[in-house]
Amino acid sequence: MSDVRVLVVEDEPVLAEAHKAYTERVPGFVVVGVAHTGREAMAALRPGAGADVDLVLLDFRLPDLHGLEVCRALRAAGSGTDVLAVTSARDLAAVRTAVSLGVTHYLLKPFTFAAFRDKLERYAEYRRHALAEGEVAAQHEVDRMFATLRGAAAHTLPKGLDEQTLNTVLAALGAQGRSAAEVGARTGISRVTARRYLEYLVSVERAARTPRYGTPGRPEMEYRPT
Repeated sequence: MSDVRVLVVEDEPVLAEAHKAYTERVPGFVVVGVAHTGREAMAALRPGAGADVDLVLLDFRLPDLHGLEVCRALRAAGSGTDVLAVTSARDLAAVRTAVSLGVTHYLLKPFTFAAFRDKLERYAEYRRHALAEGEVAAQHEVDRMFATLRGAAAHTLPKGLDEQTLNTVLAALGAQGRSAAEVGARTGISRVTARRYLEYLVSVERAARTPRYGTPGRPEMEYRPT
């Protein structure tokens, strides 16, 4: 399957470049344009305007039009281009309208690269199934497509880790940050096991690791939630 062609729509130039850079870090995605206003976005999405667009990363708070108006115009024109909302708009009315207009994902600012990558990878998996030829064989295949798109299916944890203990470790970190030994003492698991969970949290950008100096020997590692 060819790369997913993405249009970034964001009025802040620095954020537009950041979203472009994030997108290009995810295999299978290529940015074909950047728009800073709603009218620029609609011009870029007009048939025959240039490169075809598969997915729009759409900010809602644009200087000329609300992002939802861009969505309405797309649907009124019969466009099937998918939209991923990348916005700070938290009001439920906007969320409900976005769903009714077929917005595939809703990503709130600010966000980590891991969260952004997760949305794109889920979209790519959904797209792979949706563009396949033929028919679905049974209900479970339809359910799987929607679960993939909406994020209902959780990521599989590495072997030996479980979700309940992961949440306990994350809660034990606290706002100030703690070492693996301190987390282990608070949760009743060994320091080695605590470190495994903490390193996993670092790998998915849900925690950060920094050296803690002031103790004899090698510096101890301290983990903080991101």
